[in-house]
Amino acid sequence: MIRLRKIACVLTAFALFALSLSACRHTPDEQQVREAIASIAQAAEVGAASDVGAPLSEDFDGNAGELDRRGLTNMVRLLALRDEHIGVTMGPVSIEHRGERMVATFSVTLTSGGKLLPDQMGLFQVESAWRKDDGKWRCYTASWKHSM
Repeated sequence: MIRLRKIACVLTAFALFALSLSACRHTPDEQQVREAIASIAQAAEVGAASDVGAPLSEDFDGNAGELDRRGLTNMVRLLALRDEHIGVTMGPVSIEHRGERMVATFSVTLTSGGKLLPDQMGLFQVESAWRKDDGKWRCYTASWKHSM
């Protein structure tokens, strides 16, 4: 009887340990960055300014001072208020580790049905740099170039 209890306790402890290990699995860092990039694209399409800004660091710098986090979210907010739609088509994302940081490069095509930003639409090559802030990957800088 005591032997059966010991075996039951050991099996229960083993089962709890196995469950706790499966709960500890986390999404790989590269996948987290890819998901953050995709979430920014989706948020831009629906005009969700706060969701566009969520994966960006507070000190985000876009195109060497051309656009900060607040400026980017305000631009998305303005487009949403004007009821303008931005279409975002992403190319493949390439990620390179650089120490404790990552650099993601990709192409993106922006389209618009409105009149506010027609000259700023088209194909862009983007390079974004990411770091971990408070356990989450945040984009702290990005640069983009208009491609054909």
